[in-house]
Amino acid sequence: MTGLVIAGGGLSGLSLAAHLAPLPVTVVDDGRRDVAALSWASWADRPGLLDAAVSRRFDRVRVHVGGRTRVLGLGRYRYQVVRGADLLRVVRERVPGCSFVRGHVTEVGAGRVVVDGRELAARWVFDSVAEPPPAQALLSFHGWHVRSERPVFDAAVPTLFDFRTAQLGGASFVYVLPVDAHRALVEHTSFTRSAVDSADAVREYLEDVLGAGDFVVERTEKAVLPLSAREPVRRRGSVLEIGTPGGLVKASTGYAYQRVQRDSAAIAVSLRRHGHPFDLPVPPGRFRLYDAVLLDVVGREPARLEQAFTALFRHGTAEPALRFLDERTSPAQEARLFSAMPAGVYLAALRRRVSGSR
Repeated sequence: MTGLVIAGGGLSGLSLAAHLAPLPVTVVDDGRRDVAALSWASWADRPGLLDAAVSRRFDRVRVHVGGRTRVLGLGRYRYQVVRGADLLRVVRERVPGCSFVRGHVTEVGAGRVVVDGRELAARWVFDSVAEPPPAQALLSFHGWHVRSERPVFDAAVPTLFDFRTAQLGGASFVYVLPVDAHRALVEHTSFTRSAVDSADAVREYLEDVLGAGDFVVERTEKAVLPLSAREPVRRRGSVLEIGTPGGLVKASTGYAYQRVQRDSAAIAVSLRRHGHPFDLPVPPGRFRLYDAVLLDVVGREPARLEQAFTALFRHGTAEPALRFLDERTSPAQEARLFSAMPAGVYLAALRRRVSGSR
């Protein structure tokens, strides 16, 4: 099979190329983002095709919600980190025949991709550079890779969320991914309606919450992710949208790595079985509904996010919450998770969604 073109050489494009091996694939990327400098974290409960790119794994996480800090085991899950440089290496090793074309994609259509005025013939096109669905909210990140004077980080336990921080323009928390006792990524994350500059919040967290003393910022990373719980229209003739345009960023968390891996595997299976990439599983619609309701509630009352996370992570391990966020729970399990949340607030949001009111 020939004529497989992937528009965009980021996480979704590289992951799909690896899953399509040994089929010949052309990946087009304009090089504006240095993939080698990026990294992705996720939780997983089973082996994956690109596990050779995982640089670190954790079996516990820390959360601070409701005025209480807890360290929770992950049960069957592991929290893992993939660095962009490692992902590139593994993909190149797995797909030695993959062609990488540097250029700006100006048009994606039936049977072709236009790159800086030059046409590439394509039987199937996988588009990760299209406009994403209209955002219902934004997830704004501001992170510092720091080296602290004092040994304030626990090298064995990342902090998934710590609400001891300023709520800047929306519900906010701090995420900490340690390297060792002195080095970590410390990231302020906000569910907002517009991008926020939270550098001061990161500094305050380091100084006032962690007591880091003197520290050096070795690198800064910032991003704004559009969040949408709407079901995307992914197919346009012979074009399939992947990654963010394909709706693979989970609206309630901003995580995408494992969703991208599952989607890439399903695309590869469809191509091999049917000769086209469109026979993809459709997840139960209730999970998008849950995400939409949460975005509505948090947009109106930011403090509700901490309440929701307190309820989800109230068990002895983080596994029930992670399985729900992985969209692998039953309605009965979800009812038990929701039992500690204020039903009236979420039912009101559900009614607004059903009636179409804002």
